[in-house]
Amino acid sequence: MNQAKSFLLLWCFILASGSLLAQIEDQVYKDHIYSVRLFATGSDFYSQLNSPVVSIADSRSLVLHFDDLAYDPELYSVKLIHCDADWKQSQLKNNDFLSTFNEFTIQDYEYSVNTRIPYIHYTFQIPQVTKSGNYIAKVYRGRDEEDLVLTRRFMVYEDFFTVGAAIVPPTQTQDRQTSQQVNVTVNYSNGEIMDPNNQIRVVIRKNQRWANAKSFSKPTFLNQSSKLMRFESFDGENTFPAGNEFRFVDLRFIRAAGVNIANITVETDVIFADAKIDSPRDDLAYSQYLDLNGQYVVFNNDRPGGDPEIDSQYILTNFYLKYPQTTTPIYLVGSFTAWGKSPDAQLKWNEELELYETAVLLKQGWYDYQYVLGEERDPAPFEGNYFQTENEYEVMVYYRGLGSRYDQLVGYVYLQPNRRRL
Repeated sequence: MNQAKSFLLLWCFILASGSLLAQIEDQVYKDHIYSVRLFATGSDFYSQLNSPVVSIADSRSLVLHFDDLAYDPELYSVKLIHCDADWKQSQLKNNDFLSTFNEFTIQDYEYSVNTRIPYIHYTFQIPQVTKSGNYIAKVYRGRDEEDLVLTRRFMVYEDFFTVGAAIVPPTQTQDRQTSQQVNVTVNYSNGEIMDPNNQIRVVIRKNQRWANAKSFSKPTFLNQSSKLMRFESFDGENTFPAGNEFRFVDLRFIRAAGVNIANITVETDVIFADAKIDSPRDDLAYSQYLDLNGQYVVFNNDRPGGDPEIDSQYILTNFYLKYPQTTTPIYLVGSFTAWGKSPDAQLKWNEELELYETAVLLKQGWYDYQYVLGEERDPAPFEGNYFQTENEYEVMVYYRGLGSRYDQLVGYVYLQPNRRRL
């Protein structure tokens, strides 16, 4: 009987602790929070496209931006969470990676200027940390950590291992017209590696998306004498569907329709825009043009010399897709819809127009997007796959030392061959 009670208590403890062991993702918890971005600062507005990754010795800082569609400011707090390579909270204590108390108040905010939908723009500079690895910036209201506003992932790396990476034609012949392969080499001579297969993990992601990230722990080639690992799979494991260049809408103007905008209507209290009707292009020839690889930038051409973060308007933008009605859900994906996870990402069937549509509230700027089918978020039925497509890839190398309580991010490589941006 005592054993049964002990087992039951242990099982209840495991269930209660399950939420603590779950992966922490990028998420917005309040419906009045918009335009959330976290990126490494740069000299111009294109820095908004930077991945939220910095070196532990980098002079640049990571800055969090978001808008609150409200009239009065709130007291928002930020806490940093150190995570392992799988984005679960690590065993590090706060003072292991921060030299200050781990609760920060967002004090930098500004009211929007002459906008039809009023909002308050918040800015927070991520404090410097002392350990490399994966981190979460958790924003909550007041001092109540349970009253979550948003969570955002970022990474801090150290150049501890020597990492090389390259995009090559896929080893499998049938994939060469539709896919791209990323090969990685790791020299771990700086580490105390007894078991490379368990102490080192390589993660590759495409276009800043965690949903398509691939993780590798067993190399295809290992030379322990030279301390060299190669990840050059011959079975397509490190091959990614190439996809297609992203569609886009230009919302930098409100007095005239931008590129791919059919019409724009300025009312007293709101602005409406209709995107041009899209159609599947999976059977069309590849067409090269500039895109942002699924990201977006906040910017406007209506007020030259101003601050686009506070003088840009919010526009209720309608997207349309001409496609036969189906029982399989269709989603609008891009960074601005959390890659299809936001409530307005799913398109609805319009009986009168006989097409799919959705409306998204967007701040003035340039927005990349694609359409995907089903819960697997497969873009192929609408966008196709072309090996010529320009994508960006990131390679992260994690290492856990003997007796260590956390995963170090010991190498980072950014790949964007044939880079084409606006």
